Amino acid sequence: MQMYDYVKDPAAIYAQSFATVEAETDLDGLSPELRNMVIRIIHACGMPEIRKDLEFSNDIAKEAAIALGSGAPVLCDCEMVKNGITQKFLPRQNELVCTLNNEIVPDLAQKLNTTRSAAAVELWLPYLSGAVAVFGNAPTALFHLLELIENGAPKPAAILGFPVGFVGAAESKQALIEADLDIPFITIKGRKGGSAMAAAALNAAARDAT
Repeated sequence: MQMYDYVKDPAAIYAQSFATVEAETDLDGLSPELRNMVIRIIHACGMPEIRKDLEFSNDIAKEAAIALGSGAPVLCDCEMVKNGITQKFLPRQNELVCTLNNEIVPDLAQKLNTTRSAAAVELWLPYLSGAVAVFGNAPTALFHLLELIENGAPKPAAILGFPVGFVGAAESKQALIEADLDIPFITIKGRKGGSAMAAAALNAAARDAT
């Protein structure tokens, strides 16, 4: 039987992985909470080089952790983000909300002349104040949240913005960076992103919550 020489001990894999991220990433000047969040985002994608593309408010990790510690709901733009969140880390059994598959969303999307992902964000309104909003898929969802807030909707406590793709992803994240909403955020410039990075950022904040 063919056998390969590889590390099999889970603890050793975990330790070596995070040691490698720390060794290959410029983490100077980051708070302990933000350092942990950046490390986990990079660990989720295996690319230390994305550090230069991360944009964030300096208080994002701390404010997201505070919100989670107070019991804030987590609003997810897709099921992949929701499923990537480690529920045992959530400090208050925080509610995970994903409205994408709500039965009214297709008709609402048609009425609003937009995507299902954007229409689903309309259903976040009852949960939005003080929540943590997490995007790992849909640029239109992030765009629509920004539109809602700019038109008077309640503000979330934090936005973790990692839409991915070739149409609108870079633009939606640049809009988040440039929006003057006084909401802590973290995002990655350009086309990169995805649910794994978004969930990793949330999991980092959950681990730091009290």
